[in-house]
Parts: sequence; C-alpha cells; structure tokens
Amino acid sequence: MDTKLIQQYGEDILCYRIRTARQKKRMQYEDFDKQLIQLDKYQTQLYEQHRQLGWEPLLPPVQKGWIRHFVLREDVARNKHADFFENILKKINSFHYSWRKDFKKKKRRRGRKIYVVRPQRLLKLDEWNFNRLKFTETEKQFFHELWETDTKRQLVKRYVFKQEWRFVLKVRPNIIDKVRQRDTGLESEMRLVGNYIEKNDLKGRQAKLLHGSLEKWNTNKYFEKYNEANPFKNKSLIQILDILKHN
Repeated sequence: MDTKLIQQYGEDILCYRIRTARQKKRMQYEDFDKQLIQLDKYQTQLYEQHRQLGWEPLLPPVQKGWIRHFVLREDVARNKHADFFENILKKINSFHYSWRKDFKKKKRRRGRKIYVVRPQRLLKLDEWNFNRLKFTETEKQFFHELWETDTKRQLVKRYVFKQEWRFVLKVRPNIIDKVRQRDTGLESEMRLVGNYIEKNDLKGRQAKLLHGSLEKWNTNKYFEKYNEANPFKNKSLIQILDILKHN
C-alpha cells in the first residue's frame, strides 16, 4: 500500500485492505484465467453431450471407400483351433481405409511418381496394452518381446505375434449404415465457444493453465537426456544381451 495513504490516514487504514494498482491488475489476470478454466470445463461438457446423442440408421446405406483388415487364412479357419486364433486376432487386428480398392499410394522413386501398395501389419502392443487385453497364458506363448524406439526416441518393449502367416488381408466395401444424431442448438453453442477461443488465440493460455508450461523442447538437451537414460549407450552387444536377459 502507498505509504502516503498511511501517513495521511494513519495505520487504521490497513484494516480496509485497499489494493494497489498492481494488485488490482493481477486480480484481473487471475479472474480471466479462472474464466478460461471454466470455459474449458463447459466446452468439455458440450462435447460429452454431443457424444451421447447416439446414432440413427442411414437409409439407404452408402459406400465410403474401402476397408482392409486381417482374417484367418482358409486352412486355419478350418482347423479345430480356429476360435483360439480368432480371439487373438480380435485384439491385434488393424484396419486401414482408402478410397482406392487396391490400397495404393503415390510415391516418388528416382524422380518418377509411382503407385505402391500401402503396407499393413498386425498391431504391436506395448506392455500396458498387452496387460490390459488380458491374454491367457497359452495366448502369451504366441508373442515375443521386441525392443524398439518410439516417436520420442525412447526405448519401449512391444509384444509381436510370432505366426503372422495364419492371417491374410481382406478388402471389403466400407458401408456407412448409421449417422450420429444432430442437435442444431448444441452444435451452434460448440461453434460459438470454439470460435471465441480461436479468434482470441486463447488455446495456448488454456493449455498452460491446464497442463503446465508450454516451453518448447530444446532439441540438444532432449537428446542428451535420452542418451543419459539409454541403458544401452556405450555397451557392447554381449552387454546389451545380458541386460535384456536380466530384464
């Protein structure tokens, strides 16, 4: 508080908690931050209401491109263990969508643009998803561990199915037979809130309030931390195999 006010009115003025200009300015910022947090909660509620609207049948159904996924090979499907491998496939199957039936994509090779078939593999499960899917002990025997680097250049352990030859790819039309129900009032409110955040460039401030600092990674420091945390750094092949064996 300003010392001139204390000298003029005495120390009794302290009990009135008169705020300085700096404190008032800070309170305005804090109040605006609280409004942004409440706005994020309100936006989340709107999205949840939109998600719970449910679906309605689309008449007539329409085709939107093609879908490709794995199925049991014919000889495996006739085997007495078909149900066993079908249950595994439900947990590790992958689905790709394309507007082309041959699932080719454009690629440049030696200066020329050619079309090549998009590759597709079964899912490689990380440790958390592998435990979440609750494989039986018998099913676990058909997986082997594989160490590889993820998008953050960190080593992760994944579980890969050993006998991929049991499954083959199948292409079928992607039929849309249902659509989400619409609520024009709810959609209008969602656009109103979204436009306000986007036009005033408030996404960054919201993210900082909700998730912490937005300071960008320093690339050099990040790779230094990765190399320090890497247990295989400066290790020979024998030492690496020994570490994997004990893990």
